[in-house]
Amino acid sequence: MSRSVPHRDPELNAIKEDLRALADPRKARVLQRFFKTGPGEYGQGDLFIGVTVPKSRQVAKKHAGAGMDEVKELLYSKIHEERLVALLILVDRYRRDPEGVARFYLDNLGQVNNWDLVDLTAPKILGPFLEKRGRSLLYRLARSKVLWERRVAILTTYHYIHARDFADALKISEILLRDKHDLMHKAVGWMLREIGKRDIRAEEAFLQKHYKKMPRTMLRYAIEKFPERTRRAYLEGTA
Repeated sequence: MSRSVPHRDPELNAIKEDLRALADPRKARVLQRFFKTGPGEYGQGDLFIGVTVPKSRQVAKKHAGAGMDEVKELLYSKIHEERLVALLILVDRYRRDPEGVARFYLDNLGQVNNWDLVDLTAPKILGPFLEKRGRSLLYRLARSKVLWERRVAILTTYHYIHARDFADALKISEILLRDKHDLMHKAVGWMLREIGKRDIRAEEAFLQKHYKKMPRTMLRYAIEKFPERTRRAYLEGTA
């Protein structure tokens, strides 16, 4: 979807000014490293100004009434925190306009392009939106060549896991078992661990079938809360 012509709306300017007032150059340098923004890294080119997520939430809440044109302009910013505020506004707005927000989110999914942006939005927007509309989209995203789309697929299932509906999470985890990216190993392992918190038998049934071929990081995340003896057995291949 092509980018719109920039808007010079007072609300847009106010959001940017509020973020810059909270910016911390030292924290920005830490975040640049933490989110792997260097050449060849997954967040290459992402720019941070050093605003924490709680403070970004405050800005989003203050400007919850921003127009969709302004939200889109923020979403296409090179500055990570501006994209984050745009997405947090969308999460809040979803309750009032689920169809409009979800369609906007999907139309601009390419801008949901770092792991925190995915994790804070996919379960809260796509999760409820697809709940009764069919979830075939998640399986297409799980097979995408785009890292963030694959992460959207598995993180969206967090919404269903909360309701003890594990089927999609388990099926998508199977699709992603051979994913090459460490961020996906962590995401799948995390969702398996969340299943285990609610039904350990469901998680262990999956692990017994797949654990010997799972990436090590995925397995470690999945069994993080297991008793030490059980965890060691999985890591040693004797479970």
